[in-house]
Amino acid sequence: MARLRTAAAVVLVWCALVAPDRLELMRPAAFVRIPLEGLLALAVLLLLPRRTRAVAAVVAGLLVAGLVLVKALDIGFLEALGRPFDPLTDWSYGGPAVGLLADSVGHAVAVVVLVGAGLLAVAMLVILPMSVLRLATSAARHRPVALRAIAMLGVAWLLCAVLGVHVVPDTPVASTSAARLAYGHLHQLRVDVRDDRSFAHAVADDRFRDTPADRLLRGLRGHDVVIAFVESYGRVALDGPGMSASVDAALDTGTARLHEAGFSARSAFLDSPTFGGLSWLAHSTLQTGLWVDDQQRYDHVVAGDRFTLSDAFRRAGWRTVGDVPSNGSSWPAGRSFYHYDRLYNAWNVGYAGPSYSYATMPDQYTLAAFERNELARHPRRPVMAEIDLVSSHTPWTPLPRPVPWNEVGNGSVYAGLPPRGPAPDVLWRDPERVRRAYARSITYSLDTVVSFLCGYHRREHRNLVVVLLGDHQPATVVSGQGANHEVPVTVIARDPAVLRRISGWGWQDGLRPGRRAPVWPMDAFRDRFLAAYAR
Repeated sequence: MARLRTAAAVVLVWCALVAPDRLELMRPAAFVRIPLEGLLALAVLLLLPRRTRAVAAVVAGLLVAGLVLVKALDIGFLEALGRPFDPLTDWSYGGPAVGLLADSVGHAVAVVVLVGAGLLAVAMLVILPMSVLRLATSAARHRPVALRAIAMLGVAWLLCAVLGVHVVPDTPVASTSAARLAYGHLHQLRVDVRDDRSFAHAVADDRFRDTPADRLLRGLRGHDVVIAFVESYGRVALDGPGMSASVDAALDTGTARLHEAGFSARSAFLDSPTFGGLSWLAHSTLQTGLWVDDQQRYDHVVAGDRFTLSDAFRRAGWRTVGDVPSNGSSWPAGRSFYHYDRLYNAWNVGYAGPSYSYATMPDQYTLAAFERNELARHPRRPVMAEIDLVSSHTPWTPLPRPVPWNEVGNGSVYAGLPPRGPAPDVLWRDPERVRRAYARSITYSLDTVVSFLCGYHRREHRNLVVVLLGDHQPATVVSGQGANHEVPVTVIARDPAVLRRISGWGWQDGLRPGRRAPVWPMDAFRDRFLAAYAR
């Protein structure tokens, strides 16, 4: 039994050191590796006195346990957000992640998953130090055998390194992955500290902050302007196999319907600072003209006085509105940073219908309530609004059914309609079904916007200008490994003069940008937009 426990300790520590930090590499063959860090650590432990060895072994075990936890976080962040875990800025995403998990698989399952993950983390912090201590103690009792084993494995590691031996592609048998992972995250900490200083200079360098009101947005005077973010509307919706056909058809049909109603559109792509989630980073990037790609930058910018698009419209005489239907709590930045005259959320738009997973209300109701509360008011100033359309937010099921616009009312009509699609915990067992559900949700949101513009033929829409765009690509399960961060963006207007002002941008006609459409970084939009409509 003692030998069996020692063998189990060896296997556990070995696997902890060589385990991949990417889900697609997590296969048995990926563990056929020799961890150089383990060999060196064991050799050092054998050189230490007994008491010092015991303390050092426990510390080493805690470091290995921390390494395992960081690998698990890396895997989760790579799958959800397309990037590794950032140890300085990413702890704040715990709350949104828990909420998203509950929306995706249900509250009860989410509690079980979270409790299980917590117990597993505690177990790692206990079992791995005990395993390293047992391994060091056993090696010290059998020092000659242990030294020979270390020497033999060291020679094998050196030969595999020289010959470039791989059992799994991108996973060399001669492993230094633990050291590289630790170095990478420590390096990221240093980068984050330096970035905070350089970003402060970028925030202060604002060419539009002191622009007089009479020189702002002159080309949009008399128009209502809506910046509509379609949640998770990424380029994969247009290019992805099994998804693009339905979304492309919706865009082409929408272009034709808009044309019949007197609207025209120009489209391109923006490169988003985020992937798979964290939409507020994209919103702040578009509004500020700064590359806000992590929580540290976001906290920095919203604590300051950077000049936003909403500030520009407000200074130029528009009534400014923030419409976030998924927001169930106060949002201080909406007042203190974006300076919206009016904020709408889940509780103050009169919705009396059912929720749809993450989406507290259908996009159709969000737009109907916005028209009722803002566009239909008379007399009034022109309105500028940023509206979040969240029916296409993860988990992409179930979806609401559209109803005639004059029947939307307070939303209770949706309670009598069966939702489209299975429950999230059923859908998410099959990645292919997830991708199809994603395409359906994007199609629903796009159809809703087109119907909103064309279905009424209301006079309130005659001077409406819409900037329709995605905030980020969907998670890896839909976008695939290594996907880009590109999202479609479209300017829709009935007034030809509005689109003539952006003719030099080279954007393509219609709602669907083609493969050769321009791709701008999202932080370039604010300055180019303000410049185009300033004259």
